[in-house]
Amino acid sequence: MSYKAPLNDMLFDIRHLAGIDEIAKMPGFEEAGFDTAQAVLEECAKFNEGVVAPLNVEGDRNPSSWKDGVVTTTPGFKQAFKQYAEGGWQGLQHPVEVGGQGLPKTIGAACGEILNAANLSFALCPLLTDGAIEALLTAGSDELKATYLEKLVSGQWTGTMNLTEPQAGSDLGLVRTRAEPQPDGTYKVFGTKIFITYGEHDMAENIVHLTLARVAGAPEGVKGISLFVVPKFKVGKDGRIGERNDVQCVSIEHKLGIKASPTAVLQFGDHGGAEGVLVGQENRGLEYMFIMMNAARYAVGVQGIAVADRAYQHAVAYAKDRVQSRPVDGSMSASAPIIHHPDVKRMLMTMRALTEGCRAMATVAAAAYDAAHHHPDAEVRKQNQSFYEFMVPLVKGYSTEMSLEVTSLGVQVHGGMGFIEETGAAQYYRDARILPIYEGTTAIQANDLVGRKTARDGGQAAKAVAKQIETTEQELAGRDSAAARAVLKRLTAARQAFVDVVEFIASNSKTSPNAAFAGSVPYLMLAGNLVAGWQLARSLLVAEDLASRGEDKPFMQAKIATAQFYAEHILARAPGLRDAIVEGADSVTAMAVDAF
Repeated sequence: MSYKAPLNDMLFDIRHLAGIDEIAKMPGFEEAGFDTAQAVLEECAKFNEGVVAPLNVEGDRNPSSWKDGVVTTTPGFKQAFKQYAEGGWQGLQHPVEVGGQGLPKTIGAACGEILNAANLSFALCPLLTDGAIEALLTAGSDELKATYLEKLVSGQWTGTMNLTEPQAGSDLGLVRTRAEPQPDGTYKVFGTKIFITYGEHDMAENIVHLTLARVAGAPEGVKGISLFVVPKFKVGKDGRIGERNDVQCVSIEHKLGIKASPTAVLQFGDHGGAEGVLVGQENRGLEYMFIMMNAARYAVGVQGIAVADRAYQHAVAYAKDRVQSRPVDGSMSASAPIIHHPDVKRMLMTMRALTEGCRAMATVAAAAYDAAHHHPDAEVRKQNQSFYEFMVPLVKGYSTEMSLEVTSLGVQVHGGMGFIEETGAAQYYRDARILPIYEGTTAIQANDLVGRKTARDGGQAAKAVAKQIETTEQELAGRDSAAARAVLKRLTAARQAFVDVVEFIASNSKTSPNAAFAGSVPYLMLAGNLVAGWQLARSLLVAEDLASRGEDKPFMQAKIATAQFYAEHILARAPGLRDAIVEGADSVTAMAVDAF
């Protein structure tokens, strides 16, 4: 089943929800209006549909392999990556000064969805490189930037994040990799890093490992971690590649999904020490790494939306083709394609509504990021930064959990055939399973949402979002359509449930932390559900207006139907989550540990 990028929906969100023409009024984005967005997305779709998507099944069946320290990627990946780099796709949203195209995140995120939907395993290499670029742009010295950025932005070199160690997963205070200062200002790095995505491969001439390590005498815990650039091949002052550095890939993992993406175990310093260069200042490594992490967290949320959309397209194609049983309403006298059965429609509508809701949420978050970095008014920048920071755990946490529901439904639509690898539905389910785990599990996103984003300011940022939702409710109240009334009812109930939970968390986070955190993931799911539903409510308002003017009526009517379905079937879950969080906190921790 071939992939078709959902350009109509993406461009609708970019124009009407994100306000791309307003973004194009900001300094640096003057050329990045709707016409540019459309042209870039069309070109991106053409490349990914034709070159990257056909490699998806091949990557699952013939994954990357390791032998004697050398990783060979899936046949076709190397050539596709060369075309990806030559097309300038790696540099899409990076600054023009380092060879990028300087486009807004609002456009870059949509292109990211297309790439990830085409081939999740392939897309992980550029995703990690983006994070490395962000970290160097923010914290790298002029010399580091001059040496590495253009090569990374061009796709000539790729980047990795080296955080995790066998004993240090999410608790980075346990990192043991050490760095010893050398007389020439470099460091020698020693240690083992695991779960390193594209830590070794054959698609680029050098790999730039951004690596967390401790300098001798550094403070214990997270305050004593520094960040280093450790390239696979040493890089001379002239920027040219030299001899092999002392970092080796000793194995790659055998995984449930994303099989074509090599997940490496890297050994630093077995032969005298890997040469590394400090990024920024000693002991501020975690702070710098979080720049990469936040870029990656948003991007992983987009991965969830991407794989969900691919699974939806696959399921729709199957449901239109597979003939089984007569419709229950007697509308057809013979067996019919299963898309005529109400429960299959319910599953497909759930898949569609969740995917479109999360896409709208992510697009609006990207627009806030662009305004936070480029708007001329400092106060507007500040408000957008606050909104974007609140949105990151929702985009990452809700969209990735959503992808599990959607890809699982995709298997279910196929029935027994879904459980058979040949139909391809199972690959999306397996690939999606990593998304709520890496770059911080759903619980870690939820802890961030409870602790940093809600409790710390007494719920002010959360209530500011609720206030914006009330404005949309007022607009819905001014409409007389059945769809608008249905959406208004559910959106209001979901917002009230959300505000109740925000109050509960703000008042309990200090006095009863267990109570506040017992419902952290349900709170994240409620918040993500609400914000995605809010964006679909905004979509409905726009679609009703455009449909009344006769603009692309079938698309607009589908958008209205999707928004109403989301409200009645998915937003309707919010009050139940509220009850579980506010009234069920004690039962989460009531059982004695020995009783498990």
